Amino acid sequence: MVVATETSEFSYLPHQAQALNVPVPPVERVALRLADGRELSALRFGDALPVITLLHGAGLNAHTWDTTALLLQQPVLAIDLAGHGDSSWRTDLDYSPRTLAADVIDALETWSVEPQILVGHSLGGLTAAAVASARPDLVRELITVDITPGIDTSAGPAALRQFYEGPTDFASRDELVDRAMSFGLGGSRADTERGVFFNSRIRADGRVEWKHHFAHLAAQVFAPTADDAERGMPTPILHSTGWDDLAQTEAPITLVRAVSGFVSEADGDELLRRVPTARVIAMDASHNVQETAPGELADLIRAAAHSPA
Repeated sequence: MVVATETSEFSYLPHQAQALNVPVPPVERVALRLADGRELSALRFGDALPVITLLHGAGLNAHTWDTTALLLQQPVLAIDLAGHGDSSWRTDLDYSPRTLAADVIDALETWSVEPQILVGHSLGGLTAAAVASARPDLVRELITVDITPGIDTSAGPAALRQFYEGPTDFASRDELVDRAMSFGLGGSRADTERGVFFNSRIRADGRVEWKHHFAHLAAQVFAPTADDAERGMPTPILHSTGWDDLAQTEAPITLVRAVSGFVSEADGDELLRRVPTARVIAMDASHNVQETAPGELADLIRAAAHSPA
């Protein structure tokens, strides 16, 4: 078992595990050097090769899955998507799902040997669909969490745009926590403090800044305008190719719709219209289901992992 020092990224796990009444599994950070020189980073839970791979949403990182991974008590790979966590930023500013999927495919080819239960939240869900469509041999089942390619960008994503249009550096992490909570992001203050710890870093001048690239780009990426596109702004994460990816996915598809999240009941119905074999499960949660309803989500993922291949 990897036991972290008080200031390390794993220092929260023992307390979380104690609260959940589960043991802390072995966990390590792994890295993969990509062909273009960038590095892709991930967390690997358990001693065995993973059967479940988890992809986080925009502006988050692999640690958003910590509670879910602890509850699963199974071999899990949680990947930091490009531009997030400990993974390299992209100089071309392209964080669209199909671009991110290429990195995930490399990761699965390196770190797994069997088709995965591939779970993606938000941007990670669209990325997971792109992986499943391009490489059906790597995906046994696809679970997307509170995302479809057709969600209303004037609602949840627009709120994230407003959040990131503010300052990108702060006097302290407490100031950053206060801002996040004022926008209704995070759960309890303790949970928000943990999320901020993983998503920020202290610069040489003592100022605290967001660790992920999206803090500098998300104003355009989350809810782009026509002017943004004309000025060569970053590629939006919501793209019509997402519907094509879902329609071309051979693996079973489950959409988890957060009742207080981004995906409306109509959005779920649209998925079923386009992909009649999919299923939609509503959970009483906000957009970050892995943080606000981790037990119910873990039960769903575990059931998929235990079902016959």
